[in-house]
Amino acid sequence: MNVREASEQSDAILDAISEAVIADEEFLETVLLGVVGRGHVLLEDVPGTGKTLTANSFATALGLSFSRIQFTPDLLPADVTGTHVFNEQDGSFEFNEGPIFANVVLADEINRAPPKTQAALLEAMEEGQVTVDGETHQLPSPFFVIATQNPVDQEGTFPLPEAQIDRFLVKSSIGYPELEGEEELLQRRLGRLDRSPSVTSVLEDGAVAELREVPESVGVDDDLVSYVAELARRTRTKRRVDVGVSPRGTQRLLEAARARAAMVGRDYVTPDDVKRVAQPVMAHRLVLTPDAKVDGVSKAVLVDEVLDAVPVPTVE
Repeated sequence: MNVREASEQSDAILDAISEAVIADEEFLETVLLGVVGRGHVLLEDVPGTGKTLTANSFATALGLSFSRIQFTPDLLPADVTGTHVFNEQDGSFEFNEGPIFANVVLADEINRAPPKTQAALLEAMEEGQVTVDGETHQLPSPFFVIATQNPVDQEGTFPLPEAQIDRFLVKSSIGYPELEGEEELLQRRLGRLDRSPSVTSVLEDGAVAELREVPESVGVDDDLVSYVAELARRTRTKRRVDVGVSPRGTQRLLEAARARAAMVGRDYVTPDDVKRVAQPVMAHRLVLTPDAKVDGVSKAVLVDEVLDAVPVPTVE
């Protein structure tokens, strides 16, 4: 698959999903960016805004297997990864795969579970495998997680540790729909058969893997590499930031920019690509100082300040 074909496939996926999910086009593009960029997606919003429908719709449009894990305070790590079950017939233990064994895994309300269970996803998200009782099991390929979480100030939530947040390529929010969108939801509700619009599969078997390989062929000028590195470095020296973007985050920013270029049909990255993906890739990786948290400083504002402060290279 070349860049032009990747752009056409991306447009077809977004068109199919927009038939079912009433959301801003930029939001859907950000979620697809996580898929094309071979990363994971974190969606934070209040309940009832369509996060679960979004994840399910993407899995269907991509033609991949889908699994949903409802995170609760009593969920155990083995409930996610799987466990060994005793087989009475031959007297041996067999591994019973958990719901993590799917191409697309929806970790629903991930911050409802305690940190120990949240950590069960770390190896899976980073290595594409899980280890149970010292035995390593490979997960299906492609594999990516779409996690949803309620705002951390809501009752009964456990903030995700920084190490886990850093595993997500992008973080976004679906937000409340516009008036026309909410009216459309009500019209669907009036027709009970249309309450859950169906999404058709867009990609054939193996096409997702090909789509995710395309960004590797997208060129990046040396000046843009320096630009990405400087953006990440500036987040580490800001007065109101305790922990800036990690080296992993710097790599993810570059990968997301290449994925963005492929999605729009370009075989090279521009500064606009970097700016477009900077917010969803960088903001959630920042850890603010206690004073900044008390003052209600926005991470998005800090990323904007960094973007304004770093000179933009000229790419011919």
